Amino acid sequence: MEFTMGGRLEVRITPADVGKRVSVRRRSTGGGSGAEFTDTVGVLTSWNDGVVAITRKSGESVRILESSLVAGKVVPAAPARRRGPAASFAELAAVTARAWQPVESEPLGAWRLRAAGGFTRRANSVLPLGDPGLPLGEAFERIEQWYGERGLPPYIQTATGAEGTQETLCAELERHGWRREVSAEVRIAALAPVGDLDADVSAVRLTREPDAAWLSRYQRFSIPGPHVLRVLGSGPSVWFATVAGEASGAGAGAGSGGGEPPAAIGRCVVDGRWAGFMAVEVAPEHRRRGLATAVMAALARRALDEGASAAWLQVEEDNEGARALYDGMGFAPHHRYHHFRPA
Repeated sequence: MEFTMGGRLEVRITPADVGKRVSVRRRSTGGGSGAEFTDTVGVLTSWNDGVVAITRKSGESVRILESSLVAGKVVPAAPARRRGPAASFAELAAVTARAWQPVESEPLGAWRLRAAGGFTRRANSVLPLGDPGLPLGEAFERIEQWYGERGLPPYIQTATGAEGTQETLCAELERHGWRREVSAEVRIAALAPVGDLDADVSAVRLTREPDAAWLSRYQRFSIPGPHVLRVLGSGPSVWFATVAGEASGAGAGAGSGGGEPPAAIGRCVVDGRWAGFMAVEVAPEHRRRGLATAVMAALARRALDEGASAAWLQVEEDNEGARALYDGMGFAPHHRYHHFRPA
């Protein structure tokens, strides 16, 4: 990382650069005879009372004493991805929201309050795109009130790590006492290579609605009430994939859902050029047999038939197995999203 100008380290950022992407170098704390330095890259989210705050693309907020800075400069946005589809944060935020819609929704300025009886944070959190039409402190109070009236914890979903994401909002949430609970990656890829995966898709059954067998494998609720089915069925063009368990026979899962749950399931929402993959799950006793790959390939081929050309999915940062699987399919991180809740 190059900071020198004419052989000298210089701090070339000021409080006027709040909101811009910066790279800084600071003296590390601790003993030792030689000078040690730490570099930080991210969005400058505040500069107050001698403390500089920078939000990294991971969503982590780093606070740095102004007196420890030895160099700093404004840097351009991260280079455009060289593989996979081109996509903006605004486009992906809209597409991912349409693929997982709440039961109840209400505007707060340009923000959107969403609720679905507590089924998943995504369907029970605020989507803060644009201006809430209120000072942030008042908006946060209104959000807590709205979710409190429904007996739900208040969450706000934010994003970091791409051009146009919400690092400044993340910093404001932390300043008002909200804390990150969960973070995940939004990944994108070209769709055709997913459809071309070497997988036996003959055992994958595709349906327009989740039956009782599919729901028995999707372990995200105790009883699948109407609100669960509303969320799962939301989206422009929704497909559900099922691979029957070995002991259930080829027709397992087609009727009342008797017998053992399916070996594998998945969900895909086709929306214009995008195909979004969700709820890809494989029973523990059936893992490492290529079933997740078969589910993804079968859904991708159906999405290609409907005219889609790009793929997206979301994966939590601590799900190493899924991350490795999607790496092999060509999915690369585009940005991260986070759910904030009052401390």
